[in-house]
Amino acid sequence: MVAFLTGFIDELRQAGIPVSMVEAVDAARAMAHVDIGSRSALKAALGATLVKSARHVDSFEAAFEAFFSLAPPEGTEAEQLALGDASAVAGAGGGGAGEGDIAGLVAALFLALRDGDHGLMRAVARLAVSRLAGMEPGRPVGGAYYLYRVLRPLDLDELGKRLRSELEAPQLSAVEARLIAEEVERRLEEFREALRAEIRRRLVADRGRAAVARTLRRPLVEDIDLTTVTREDLSRLEAAIHPLTRKLATRLARRRRRGRVGRLDFRRTVRASLQTGGVPIDPRFRAPRPTKPEIVLLTDISGSVATFARFTMQFVYAIAAQLSRVRAFAFIDTIDEVSRFFGPGVDFGDALRRVGTEAEVVWLDGHSDYGNAFGRFLEADFDAITPRTVVIVTGDARTNYHDPNVAALVRIASAARSLYWLNPERRRYWDTGDSVMGIYGAVCDEVHEVRNLRQLERFVERVAIPVTRPVRRLA
Repeated sequence: MVAFLTGFIDELRQAGIPVSMVEAVDAARAMAHVDIGSRSALKAALGATLVKSARHVDSFEAAFEAFFSLAPPEGTEAEQLALGDASAVAGAGGGGAGEGDIAGLVAALFLALRDGDHGLMRAVARLAVSRLAGMEPGRPVGGAYYLYRVLRPLDLDELGKRLRSELEAPQLSAVEARLIAEEVERRLEEFREALRAEIRRRLVADRGRAAVARTLRRPLVEDIDLTTVTREDLSRLEAAIHPLTRKLATRLARRRRRGRVGRLDFRRTVRASLQTGGVPIDPRFRAPRPTKPEIVLLTDISGSVATFARFTMQFVYAIAAQLSRVRAFAFIDTIDEVSRFFGPGVDFGDALRRVGTEAEVVWLDGHSDYGNAFGRFLEADFDAITPRTVVIVTGDARTNYHDPNVAALVRIASAARSLYWLNPERRRYWDTGDSVMGIYGAVCDEVHEVRNLRQLERFVERVAIPVTRPVRRLA
């Protein structure tokens, strides 16, 4: 059992969940106090000892389902009876997937859903996987493919409509109708989960737990690539960004309060040394005055980097209280200030939609033109930059073979306290094709590859509490 637990913990670490040796020992001790035959109790015990953040729950559950999936069971006597009933309704004896088999499965599933019969539902799931999934030993196919093959002929949407019409009574109120609809959806989701569990059990029996865990492994939300994010991952990111920014803002405020020891106050030190015969054994320091930087964002919002730009602006504005001032400029082939769309109490999603519809960011053809955007910024908004300003440019530096106008970026860098560039592309793709990242990078104080929220959080913290160092000035 120790080796099994060690393998599970190793999978969690591979998925990005930090698990210390002490936490591993705590998990082993917790297992001694629960019924390991109960998956729910075991899951609760391991989750309580190994998971420290809500952002890690999805990855933990995926690993748990793979490592603690059972082999295809023979089932209890009651389940065997339910399986026999399902086979009788579905037309037992066949292993194919003809129209008669599918109609029988749908009929058996309808009875299970209508009556809320969980045993019959699991039995139908086993039959459906056997007859429709087409699973073959050793075939390197993920569980999502098999789930799709089972669900497509069953047509759960149509089945849900039939079930609602069966359960609804005449003259129902709107609230009662909604409750019935939610109950139907809950039962359908329970059947989908039964299918996933059955497919997962068979894959584990065929390939082993570690191999299935790798296929089910989901990146932590802070490690999701912002340039290739899916709709499902986008909702996970939206849910995670506010807790991340709150944590970062709290950490920044605490570090400012603590500060660091200021510069030596020579006059007060000499005065204090009079008590020790002129020996300065009690040095005195000036109180530190940590400053809040001004931020100017120049953000490419063209299609290739739009999602990255969205989260950059959201992250910076979410910790605006820790900054002296934030001004945001969006551009595609020309530039426009979009700070007016972001104010106290404004929904960020609505503000971003207004940026996309009302901001004047297209001048000619709607393709990225960094050179023209930088030039227009100098003409109209150069006064936004002061010696205290930190300028952050976000984008992939792909100019569509337009003039990069490096001279404009040099003027911006010379007037600002510092200039950073955040590029969401992988570093190995820089300076390929129409990318001029190398040319722009030579002008910047620092260039960072930022592909996920973890890297973005680390960078924003670095800018908000800057390291004291002389700022390079460009000629």
